[in-house]
Amino acid sequence: MNILETIGLAIKAIISNRLRSFLTVLGIVIGVTSVILLVSLVTGLKTYITGQISGLGSNLIFVVPGKLGGGRGPGGVQVNRLTYQHATEVKNKLGSEAEVSAAVQKITQAKYLNLTSKDTSIFGMQSNVLKVILAIKLDSGRFFNSSEADAAKRVAVIGQTVKKNLFKDASPLGKSISVNNLKYVVIGVIATRGSTFGVDQDNTIYAPLLTVSRQFGIDKLNTIYISAASNESVKAVQDKTVAILKKSLSEDDFTVQTQEQTLSTISQITGVLTAALGGIAAISLIVGGIGVMNIMLVSVTERTREIGLRKALGAKPADIRNQFLVEAVTLSSIGGVIGIILGFLLSLVIGKFFTTSVPMWSVFLSFGFSMLVGVVFGVAPAIRAARLNPIQALRYE
Repeated sequence: MNILETIGLAIKAIISNRLRSFLTVLGIVIGVTSVILLVSLVTGLKTYITGQISGLGSNLIFVVPGKLGGGRGPGGVQVNRLTYQHATEVKNKLGSEAEVSAAVQKITQAKYLNLTSKDTSIFGMQSNVLKVILAIKLDSGRFFNSSEADAAKRVAVIGQTVKKNLFKDASPLGKSISVNNLKYVVIGVIATRGSTFGVDQDNTIYAPLLTVSRQFGIDKLNTIYISAASNESVKAVQDKTVAILKKSLSEDDFTVQTQEQTLSTISQITGVLTAALGGIAAISLIVGGIGVMNIMLVSVTERTREIGLRKALGAKPADIRNQFLVEAVTLSSIGGVIGIILGFLLSLVIGKFFTTSVPMWSVFLSFGFSMLVGVVFGVAPAIRAARLNPIQALRYE
């Protein structure tokens, strides 16, 4: 019996038992869809975060308090020892090698008349921040200048969410908003930035560092941003920054990280997530494979007389084995194809709310795994069918 006849018989058997075949395929469909969907979510998350970080500027270096991955103080709590004086020292020592800008942050709420913007982040920034963080761009108005920053003027540049919450479609420029019971004059609006890790980057207010520090009693910095003069000098600037800060701080008091290191860390995290979630989803494929084996074993039992008749007419054990094996692989293949289509469709739907990306390797891997499931779990029923004694099979009731 040639392969085409074997495939034809397998397809005929599948069609003649539609409900059973559907239930068998369902487990494979769920498994393949789960693998593709979960991988697409993690890949989309990685793509989005990478784009957000890359958009900040390839020369950007972050100085944050504490040691990433380590802890100090009781219970492993990191103590913030990073001050404005440290930022000033770094700026003076680096000189023309880099642009340096310090920042503090506080969660508060802003009000205008009877409207409120809740859970708003107010950033105390230096006036040169637009030269350092390239992702911050103005939509209208202007940013505060050095004289306003040095004089601790209460001027603010707001994000799109704050503008929408407080002013709807009206222009906010020149109007005063209340931030923690103090009035700030709106002088500019930032262009839309979107969300990162579920945090709305547009629900923000930018004000002079000295103003925010005095209002909220903040004497420690959240971040020092450093923009190296060129791509080639990033590593040298990073090393020099570490050396400057180590003169007054211990290694556990701060972390100096480049864009490349940040992206590498993100790749490692998302890689682990992809493997873990993909593995969890693959379990459903194995469960689907067990379903294939059970159904095929039932099929062998129900078709015992048919197998006996075929053997009596000259069919070889290999022909019987191949027929049932091809039938199992065909069921798994159909489930794989349907699962891929559903995975793509669901990824497109979810993509309207979250960033998703279906890598081709996940498609080939999930389909190949579904084929493997068909082979592995189809072998036992196929061998059992091939070993049936034709005389006993013909007598089977």
